[in-house]
Amino acid sequence: MNQGKYVFSQIVTFLPARIFDRCVSNFQGDKWVKHFTCWNQLMCMIFGQLSNRDSLRDLLVCLTAHKSKHYHLGFGKSISRSNLAEANEKRDCRIYEMFAFEMIAEAQKICIADNDLGFTIKGNVYAFDSTTIDLCLNVFWWASFRRAKGAIKLHALLDVKTSIPVFMYVTPASVHDVNALDLLVYETGGYYIMDRGYIDFERLATIDQHNAFFVIRARNNLQFTRLSSESSDKSKGIVCDQKITLKTFYPSKSYNKEIRRIKFYDAEQNRTFVFLSNNFELPATEIAMLYKNRWKIELFFKWIKQHLKIKSFWGASENAVKTQIYIAIITYTTVAIIKAKLKLKQSPYEILQIIGVSLLDKAPLSCLFEDDLNQDIKEQNATQLKIKLI
Repeated sequence: MNQGKYVFSQIVTFLPARIFDRCVSNFQGDKWVKHFTCWNQLMCMIFGQLSNRDSLRDLLVCLTAHKSKHYHLGFGKSISRSNLAEANEKRDCRIYEMFAFEMIAEAQKICIADNDLGFTIKGNVYAFDSTTIDLCLNVFWWASFRRAKGAIKLHALLDVKTSIPVFMYVTPASVHDVNALDLLVYETGGYYIMDRGYIDFERLATIDQHNAFFVIRARNNLQFTRLSSESSDKSKGIVCDQKITLKTFYPSKSYNKEIRRIKFYDAEQNRTFVFLSNNFELPATEIAMLYKNRWKIELFFKWIKQHLKIKSFWGASENAVKTQIYIAIITYTTVAIIKAKLKLKQSPYEILQIIGVSLLDKAPLSCLFEDDLNQDIKEQNATQLKIKLI
């Protein structure tokens, strides 16, 4: 009989407990708390994310059935529906936001970059976008969006090479996307890829002032003056590669420098795209490839919405919603760290599914992902007794 740790307890060892304690002390999260600490709350919420629980009641039903294991799993001895609901509602969500950024920094250090991106840029490449999470206005009264609709926005800056989000921020859905650009700290030499919803030439000028580069899709009504054109390879989809200045008053006042304009024809989709960039050195094909990799952030939003709990919430307050979202990001980065440290071949989806059905097993974590677990199946031509029908 295996007397080792539970799989969930092995997963928890990838979380830096001392850093979490520092985050808790910064916001006095455990002040006046006797039993159900912030760490116990984090453990319960991560267990709910990994086991794909639909609601707080669903989570507590599962946890109550395993009371004898609460101490070994890190849940504490005072877990109840009221305790967990009150902790989600009242404990400062910035504790988990700070810890999520610590986990993101750790994941960035050890996660291996994807080599099949189609470009050879040595600097960091980031994609910035947002996704809207619909909420019921009668329950989430603070998240007013339209007359009869509630929603929030999750803004994310994704490292394209490692698929790790380096920045996350939650705002009301009524906040325009471009406002989130003011919260970013731009990295010198970094590339920032955005869709045309983020066109604001004053903010693009800020990126240029930090010696960073942007690649953004142009709007159809862009007014400009062409200064010069480079030779373009139409066999690779480059229709034109121009150097332009902005023509209308306010854009030209906000961004009074030259901009590169590239028109690209995508034969696969039979569509034409127009890109703007402040980088004049990269080949036009790599600029187009950079924008193509912007789709990775769409896949990231789709992944966390499908496989983690950020669409159905276990609390109605703004603090509870933000707490659950940040703990979902902590769970995502933990899976990424496990994949990197154990050098697993499985995708994050496969790792999450295997872990989800094995949380209360006592098998070594690495053994769950071995390929030869079920190799003792007999072949069809094996010698065996046959039943003779009369």
